[in-house]
Amino acid sequence: MTWIERALVFSPLDYAAIVLLFCAWQWIGWRIDNPSPRKNSVTMMMDDFRRNWMHEMVTRQPRMFDAQMVGTMRQGSTFFASTTMIAIGGGLALLGNTERLAGVAQDLAIGSAPALVWEIKILIVLAFLSNAFLKYVWAHRLFGYCGVLMAAVPNDPEDPQAYPRAAQAAEICVTAARSFNRALRATYFALASVTWILGPVALIIGTTVTFGVLYRREFASHSRSILMDLPPNTGS
Repeated sequence: MTWIERALVFSPLDYAAIVLLFCAWQWIGWRIDNPSPRKNSVTMMMDDFRRNWMHEMVTRQPRMFDAQMVGTMRQGSTFFASTTMIAIGGGLALLGNTERLAGVAQDLAIGSAPALVWEIKILIVLAFLSNAFLKYVWAHRLFGYCGVLMAAVPNDPEDPQAYPRAAQAAEICVTAARSFNRALRATYFALASVTWILGPVALIIGTTVTFGVLYRREFASHSRSILMDLPPNTGS
């Protein structure tokens, strides 16, 4: 089968759906990391809280709470990395049984496409999961770096290195959190790409729903409104 013949096994609507999937993934990620000054994202607001956290850590004694927080974030990235690896293994196992998968799909009246179609659809899911896995692993490592930097912050607030090192720890923590959030978005769109098994219309619907959920959580959620509210007697 030539490349042209392989390309023709998909309809124009399939190509439109997959372009929409990748464009939605890239655009929502860019908008979250580069929000409008008039409408900040939850992710960017949390970055400011992380910087405030490290600033407060300098005078907090003991720092057991801070160490526990970093440990919790590392555990979260470890859990998702392990889960993603299991999902990748399942996808690779499906790649070796695409003929059987095609038969099951035909029995369920999903379609009678050749095995190549199912292989490509599974590969798209695996691409998103692999991207997520690498970012989870990197986030885990960065949270470890953050813990080391926090331990290097002097206990004396008057030390000239105290606040500069705390600021370094804050920026590493911010970078780790961004990597973790990008991994989560890739996981969400991996779930959306699974709907392609049901056809291009299902993929378009799945992509739209995923995009809408991410946008709402970052720009129109109840948690965002809470973060936007200043505590009483703090000024504007």
